[in-house]
Amino acid sequence: MSVTTYAIRHLILNSWLTDATPQTINPLQKNLFPDLLFPLRERLNHLEITSPQLAHRVCELIPAQCPFARKLALFGQTLVTIPPLCKINPVYEELMMLRFRALSYLADECGEDISQYC
Repeated sequence: MSVTTYAIRHLILNSWLTDATPQTINPLQKNLFPDLLFPLRERLNHLEITSPQLAHRVCELIPAQCPFARKLALFGQTLVTIPPLCKINPVYEELMMLRFRALSYLADECGEDISQYC
C-alpha cells in the first residue's frame, strides 16, 4: 500500500467521521421578513396535473427557456437594461417544476410526443 493510497483513505474516512465545519445557529440571524409568496409557492408545488388539457395549457403558457436580457437604447445611449426575467421572477423555480411535471405527465401517462414543447 502506498503512502498516497493510505492518505486518501484516511482523509475520506476522517471526513466521514468528523464534521469539518461545525455549524452554530445564531438566534439573531432569523429571517426578519416573512416570505410573502409562500402560499403561492405552496400552491404551485402541490398543483396536480390530472388531465391532458391542463398539461398542454401549462406547457404552452410557461416558456421552456428564460427570456433573454434586453437593452433599450435611443440614439446609441442605453436608457434601460432589463435583466433576464428568470432573475427577477420570485417563483421561477416553481413554474419550471410545474412545467416539468406537465411534460412528464404527457410523456409517461398519456404517451404523447412532447418534442413540440422543448
